[in-house]
Amino acid sequence: MTPKAAIRAEGERLLAAFLQAGAVPVETDILQPAGTLLDLYGEDIRARAYVTDDPVRGEMMLRPDFTVPVVQAHMAHGAEPARYAYLGEVFRKQARGSGRASEYLQVGYEVFDRAAPEAADAEVFALFRDLLAGLNLRPVTGDIGILMAAVRGLQTTDRRKAALLRHIWRPVRFRALLDRFAGRAPVPPGRLRLLQRLKAGSPMALIEEAGTFIGLRTPEEIVARAEALVADAETPPIKATEAALLYDLLTLEAPAAAALTHLRGITPMLPAIAPAVDRFAARLEALAAKGVDVETLAFEASHGRTALEYYDGFVFSFLADGMPPVASGGRYDALTAVLGAGAFIPAVGGVIRPGLVARLKGVVA
Repeated sequence: MTPKAAIRAEGERLLAAFLQAGAVPVETDILQPAGTLLDLYGEDIRARAYVTDDPVRGEMMLRPDFTVPVVQAHMAHGAEPARYAYLGEVFRKQARGSGRASEYLQVGYEVFDRAAPEAADAEVFALFRDLLAGLNLRPVTGDIGILMAAVRGLQTTDRRKAALLRHIWRPVRFRALLDRFAGRAPVPPGRLRLLQRLKAGSPMALIEEAGTFIGLRTPEEIVARAEALVADAETPPIKATEAALLYDLLTLEAPAAAALTHLRGITPMLPAIAPAVDRFAARLEALAAKGVDVETLAFEASHGRTALEYYDGFVFSFLADGMPPVASGGRYDALTAVLGAGAFIPAVGGVIRPGLVARLKGVVA
């Protein structure tokens, strides 16, 4: 059996297990409309996906993952509750010299169920644990919803909260913004000079002074942006206690049960996270009911923040040394509302890479 055939066989085995668990098989197109992904993730997705132009369908992308098209199909005509499984290639650009594959098989399992979201989280995690048993993988969990709730609860402007939320999945950029908004980092020299010029004269006068107008933004849009920059510069820093709690959350790593105790302890000082912490507690109960040892299960509050930008709650990975995640997944409730034209249903899912499973089993090199 060739390596490719062996990997396909492993994928078929995993897919059969997902179908046995009650999932309905689904297929999605390899070519996906680029507009939907760009609307969701912004231009950053271009650096990670293969983009092409079709003379009839316009700008298209080779499928970077399955979740978005599966959600679109479910929100269009899916029943409730629903479970789906799929197997197929995905395509991701990789950094030069990374050694990572730019095309590989993915097998996945998605659950749409509004009755008991935390039980659905535990169902998906436990199913993956069972299918990957014996491979000596390290499970890691997180909860982006707690961090998002903390940001939404900050006593600062909506504009600053929106900026932080927009960069939740870009840890370096998020930390730089938090440092600046908390007054822990100086204003970059270039921005400082721009602010000084904006305060010295009107934005429209500076536009006229610049000469010929070049660009896609209108003068009115430029003026609005300039006024927003000035207003932000005059905004007081985030309170030191709130900033300290947010830094604490970013670095929280502990066994899940201990992490819950810690989060309960800081909730009175950051009450906005209370509902998310309650969901975390309910999830741990559901995981324990599935035989997961939450006293030792790793929890990292920042886990999953470099994945595609739709996870907004529970996240998990199964890791092996020297490899990309063998399996990963999480909750993406908000994505269903975005793609459902106002409709909404809680959803959670995950994917396994059969090629990595086959390598760990020694089936392929």
